Amino acid sequence: MRALALDFGAARTGVAVSDATGTLARPVCVVERAGSEAGLDRVASLVAEHAAEVVVVGLPLTLRGERGEQARATEVFVDALRRRLDVPVETEDERFTTTLAQQTGGRAPEDALAAAHLLQGWLERTR
Repeated sequence: MRALALDFGAARTGVAVSDATGTLARPVCVVERAGSEAGLDRVASLVAEHAAEVVVVGLPLTLRGERGEQARATEVFVDALRRRLDVPVETEDERFTTTLAQQTGGRAPEDALAAAHLLQGWLERTR
């Protein structure tokens, strides 16, 4: 199953996609202001372009596992995606994905690397 992951941020949202077998995740790009109408259109375009069968959005829980202000903003974004897309939209705990992205390095934008770490964890958990 091909999946697309989003590391949502009000300004920048990292995007990653899995291979067709649902085994490996790779960073793709960053969408600016993904919660705006234009941003939602761009996400929908990426879902179609990559033939994603599911979208996974990182949910930024606190270290104690609670929903803070960022998590609530992400849930608003997830609701907008669910209304816009014809594929399931799931959330996944994204704690530590940004730290992992910072340690990874490479040429891909940090937000997209964080989305790839998020997606890789989801792929491994759902196998």
